[in-house]
Amino acid sequence: MTERTSEVPGFYKRSIAERRAFASEWAGLTEEEARTYEFPPGIDPSMVDRMIENVIGVMPLPLGLATNFRINGRDLLVPMAIEEPSVVAAASNAAKVVRASGGFFAQTTAPMMIGQVQILNVPDPAAARLKVLDRKEELLAAANAKDPALVKAGGGAKDLEVRILPSSRGTMVIVHLLVDARDAGGMNAVNTMCEALAPEFARLTGGKVVLRIISNLAVHRLARARATFRAPLLATETATGPEVVEAILDAYAFAVADPFRCATHNKGIMNGVSAVVIATGNDFRAIESGAHTYAAYIGASHGAVVRPLTTYEKDAEGNLVGTIELPAPVGLIGGATAVHPTARANVKLLGVKTARELGEVLASVGLAQNFAALRALATEGIQRGHMELHARNMAAQAGARPDEVDRVVVRLLADHQVRFDRAKAILEEIRRGPG
Repeated sequence: MTERTSEVPGFYKRSIAERRAFASEWAGLTEEEARTYEFPPGIDPSMVDRMIENVIGVMPLPLGLATNFRINGRDLLVPMAIEEPSVVAAASNAAKVVRASGGFFAQTTAPMMIGQVQILNVPDPAAARLKVLDRKEELLAAANAKDPALVKAGGGAKDLEVRILPSSRGTMVIVHLLVDARDAGGMNAVNTMCEALAPEFARLTGGKVVLRIISNLAVHRLARARATFRAPLLATETATGPEVVEAILDAYAFAVADPFRCATHNKGIMNGVSAVVIATGNDFRAIESGAHTYAAYIGASHGAVVRPLTTYEKDAEGNLVGTIELPAPVGLIGGATAVHPTARANVKLLGVKTARELGEVLASVGLAQNFAALRALATEGIQRGHMELHARNMAAQAGARPDEVDRVVVRLLADHQVRFDRAKAILEEIRRGPG
């Protein structure tokens, strides 16, 4: 028997069907399992095959609509692509509470991205820094010559910063090229400009240029939002509105004081943010990396390991006021946003015309998601609403038909045993009938 090997010369040259057949044979997939790799209607296989390498299919995520959002006086339906139960419902419910006080008020800074050029073995770093800054206007002009279309749109290289950075490998000179990316994410433009300037940086500093790459810590491209959550609307069966406000403030203080809690606090924010980023075809890994690093970046300025991306306060009337600030390097031009048909449809559905508007949506959704999580944690606990949705998933996985799902869910919740084996047993009992 020939031993299997994952070394497959020319695999990328094979057709999608051939790659899929190879994968099915390799794993011993059933016909039903193999069919899950087939492309759904509306998806052009050739388009997908150009997006990444060695394509065999697609991995669809549930796509839902968050309702009730009003941002800067305008109503929106927000597409969210995510597999986690309760996220879309939580965002919608939080947005409904915020509507009573006028909705979310959001803003963004200019879409400025940072390109980094790393220079090593510089004989006199301080003098080299001044040499680069002295030639700033010429260097910016050379960078902008690489992307006249971006400059014509009002963007382009706008400024230079030079840092002297101690490291375990010696002192480095790091040049930051600040580029206004307009409605693009900016990666291609920024990287191209950094590559173009690298030889001149090496000549001016007498050092060796190594890395030339965009930074995902977009501290100059921020999205902010604020909202008021009226105390009377926060009351539950077991707590008054003012009590809920105080409980949320206590939960927030916990996140400020403890990095273990803060990590989960910020993850909850990104549940909403990343779902919108994915739905619009943007780079959710870049957004996640930038957001969590920014939390550490602002934490350092407060003498902490990390800080929450949100803040909560109480106003003079006793209402809860929430704010959020995070990097939002998203675009509407280029990448999957431009070529993926579902992403294009979602952008149209959302109704945003600029990357800055999309950033305002991200900040608003992140704040809504965080408030919803804190309210649940501080009152009924996070599991109550989540477990009903989880129970539905368990019922479906057990094979329940649509007319059986509700009966299985009721039993799972009543037994406080939301598990696959229990769902399967309940379904078998239902189908056997009485006696």
